[in-house]
Amino acid sequence: MGRTGLAADTGLIIYPEWSVHTFFMRFPIDVLFLDKQDRVMGLRAAMPPNRPYAGAWGARYVIELPAGVLAATGTQSGDQLILTPSPHRA
Repeated sequence: MGRTGLAADTGLIIYPEWSVHTFFMRFPIDVLFLDKQDRVMGLRAAMPPNRPYAGAWGARYVIELPAGVLAATGTQSGDQLILTPSPHRA
């Protein structure tokens, strides 16, 4: 919130959480909902600003990404992610 966008190579992990909103945002985002095993339980491509809700029951955490990442990567429900820590911290 309050930003003008997300850099192309960044994302935001919200843990623990199973839903998000885009109130007060100025740009669309791609959203992933993941379970404890890092499996995609749901997703929302290009969620527009000022939307009240998107979520997936049973999700353990959410990843917000720049709009277009899901389409570019072909990410789908059921995909297994492998998360590794970044050597750089913002």
